[in-house]
Amino acid sequence: MGVKIVGMEKLQAKLKKNCTLDDVKKVVSHNGAKMTEKMKKNTETAFAKGYSGGDTASSINQNITDGGMTTEAGAAMDYDEYVEYGTRLMEAEPFVKPAFNEQKEKFKSDMKKLTR
Repeated sequence: MGVKIVGMEKLQAKLKKNCTLDDVKKVVSHNGAKMTEKMKKNTETAFAKGYSGGDTASSINQNITDGGMTTEAGAAMDYDEYVEYGTRLMEAEPFVKPAFNEQKEKFKSDMKKLTR
């Protein structure tokens, strides 16, 4: 999953005028950490239904790359896709997509604040 920013030239011009690159990196890191927390919390639903949510939650990590301009959050268990999307034998218990959808709005808001 990823977020694509359209209008990068305008954004860069506004950022240069209103804030520093460190401000952007802080927003990226903070929102990545919040998304990671939400993903871990979302595994509680799966755990309550008897799936191995504890293992999934502990495998969720944030990885910051691109000199602080990119953050990735994900789980590392072999069966995570089955929990997220379900199978013919078990219903889906999404933990990634809901966290992403919720946090992307906060990320957009935080980035807009930097460009005001």
